[in-house]
Amino acid sequence: MNFAQRQADPRRHLVGMAVVVLFHVLVVYALVTGLAKRVVEVIRAPIETKVIEEIKKPPPPPEVVLPPPPKLEAPPPPFIPPPEIQIATPPPPQPTITATTPTPPPAPVTIAPAPPPVVAAAPAPAPPAPVSAGVVCSNFSTVMGDVAYPREAQRAGIERGEALIQFTLSPTGEVKDIKVIRASHQIFARNSVRIVGEYKCQPQGREVTVQVPFGYKLQ
Repeated sequence: MNFAQRQADPRRHLVGMAVVVLFHVLVVYALVTGLAKRVVEVIRAPIETKVIEEIKKPPPPPEVVLPPPPKLEAPPPPFIPPPEIQIATPPPPQPTITATTPTPPPAPVTIAPAPPPVVAAAPAPAPPAPVSAGVVCSNFSTVMGDVAYPREAQRAGIERGEALIQFTLSPTGEVKDIKVIRASHQIFARNSVRIVGEYKCQPQGREVTVQVPFGYKLQ
């Protein structure tokens, strides 16, 4: 169906006219019954306005300032009167009899001669320092060159040692008083004493102290 056909439809015109007529009827009814006046009166009624005030909180009470506490001072000490002291009056001095003894004359002073000064004894002369065996013994180098490492020390697992031997050379060239000053082991001490006994030394015209150091090392 096209637009021209829709415009020519009489039913649509009837519905529109019915609506317009009904609207006019309602308007006339309102005017007759006074409904319009009531609406106007409702609209014209005075509008009441109320101002709501804000509720203010009451101010806080003022702070109560307490006075400072009174200062407590210690009461003064009670007055104690000083005790009464009675001073006894000393008795009058009694008369005394004093005897005067004559002082004897001083005894004569004798001047004794001063003792002679004590002369300190001269200190004993210090013993002469030990000499080397290489100076007084002619076969020192030969004997020391033949020294071998002790087998006892080798079997004991000792790889090195030392000893210091001292002996006295008499005025006739005799080796005596052989002793061990120190030794790291008894094996080295015995072996060193044995070697010193083989020395042939020249007399020095007096007794001479000789020291011989020994050092052992397993090669």
